[in-house]
Amino acid sequence: MTEDYEHYEAVVVGAGPGGAAAAAALAEQGVETLVLERGVDAGSKNVSGGLIYAEESAPYTIDGLFPDFREEASERPIDEYKMHNVAGRKVETFDLEKIHHHDTDWCDAVLRREMDSWLADRVHEKTRETGGGLLTDVRVNGLLRENGEIVGVTCDELDPITADLVVAADGVNSELARDAGLMDWDEPDEWFQGVKAVVDMDPDDIDERFDVGENTGAAHLFSGDLFEGVRGGGFLYTNEDSLSIGTVFHLDSIAEERAEPQELLDNLLTHPLLDQWFQGEYEELEYSAKLVPDSKKVAHPSPHQGRLLLVGDAAGQMQAQGPIIKGMNHAVTAGGLAAEAFHEAKTRGDASNAGQLYEQKLEEEGVMEQLRPKRYRWTRAISENGAVNKLNDAIVNSPIGSVGLKAFGGLMERAFNSPFVLGMVPDTRFSYVTVPTRIAEVLGDPIEGTNDIEPPELDERIGDLTYNVGDPHIELQDNSFAASGTAVTACPVSAKDFGGGCYRDEVVQTNGGEEHLVSLDTQPCVECGTCAVVADTHWEHPAGGKGVEFEQG
Repeated sequence: MTEDYEHYEAVVVGAGPGGAAAAAALAEQGVETLVLERGVDAGSKNVSGGLIYAEESAPYTIDGLFPDFREEASERPIDEYKMHNVAGRKVETFDLEKIHHHDTDWCDAVLRREMDSWLADRVHEKTRETGGGLLTDVRVNGLLRENGEIVGVTCDELDPITADLVVAADGVNSELARDAGLMDWDEPDEWFQGVKAVVDMDPDDIDERFDVGENTGAAHLFSGDLFEGVRGGGFLYTNEDSLSIGTVFHLDSIAEERAEPQELLDNLLTHPLLDQWFQGEYEELEYSAKLVPDSKKVAHPSPHQGRLLLVGDAAGQMQAQGPIIKGMNHAVTAGGLAAEAFHEAKTRGDASNAGQLYEQKLEEEGVMEQLRPKRYRWTRAISENGAVNKLNDAIVNSPIGSVGLKAFGGLMERAFNSPFVLGMVPDTRFSYVTVPTRIAEVLGDPIEGTNDIEPPELDERIGDLTYNVGDPHIELQDNSFAASGTAVTACPVSAKDFGGGCYRDEVVQTNGGEEHLVSLDTQPCVECGTCAVVADTHWEHPAGGKGVEFEQG
């Protein structure tokens, strides 16, 4: 009986920036708030490319809710923003500082383990004052219902908990969003996959090699032909004493090309362009991966059901439009607005209206237009048409296209600095591969020298991660290669002819023939969720405190 369960006014699931923002804003309104985090520590399950923005127009920012954030929890302020168009050894670099600083109060590089742990300490202090607190090592596995209505959450480690408000800030693989039927994993083209290496570098070397000051940093993006035709690109962000270097690709493109994520990352790491920063030295501290929602397609316009409100990745609130890559700031805004909506609904005498108020606030504050720009929806039928893209490819690769690029190269750079134009960028090979490659071929300069660093092999990367292995958390429903074989290459800790990852492909002799099958071992799983999209699985998170533990994030 639900009246026998422990009750809180609000339960927040997940202690990332969205959950922290919601919990802090709720506590400031005197709401009794319990935060549940499945990692051994906040941040131990979280990965991000690494830039958090504070937008001038945003109603909530992380430093507004946590005033000492920049001094104590972030890495370097990011002042420079460059994009490198690559074709072989030729590179043309665009300055994207205009789009980077558009509507930006500040932008910092962050590492999630340190950032989220710091936030969690403050959240625990704030929520304790209103009778709540923060618990780690607790996996929330579903929604508690009574007479068909959501009334709380169920957990692996605790008895069910009832609440007047449930905030799902449990990330891109949100089990609460899926339990409510608000999100699914059906379409690979709705997701990106990010893979990242954190690389050790002395602060003085960062200052010198990136030509930045002691308290400043730089962001570099990479696109063109160095990723084997897969739609997406790479990034490099300077931290205080390390670099975050990674790739982000459309998952459907990874699947179609049978590309291996760790090899695509290595293509970036070993390109001669990066020698100016590595200078022959390379020590990888951590390898990680995650799914990223494509907000243009999956940001939920009504991210609520009954007492449940979704924030951050759980609601698909990750903006990735060309070189615009923003997620944590939107999660913070959503968390603050969710708390605000609950407080207003409660003050008006009907807390059940919180979801509708939250949806209204996301629209009124312009969040949904940033995440799902109308101009993209209006133009995609033409811009993502196969015949149109073939014609565009032919034009850009023709002599006329070369003349046009030479004549209008400056216009191209200005287009990449326009938020209006970027809101219409189609998700096509033409945008991510053809155009930047041709820009480099026609306008670029050759890179001299070599890059002799040797990234770790996949088994080394897996071996360097920390795991507390529990019971298997993924069940392979159909182990035929036809149904689940894509996971062998798309999983970031698996590879063809590699026997130490999650997914392995094998041919089994049977009476009168043979079968091409896939086997699964969840022990080295980094919990990115890729296989839930590209293979026939039943996927869930490990129990609280179990599975992979990221030290950097």
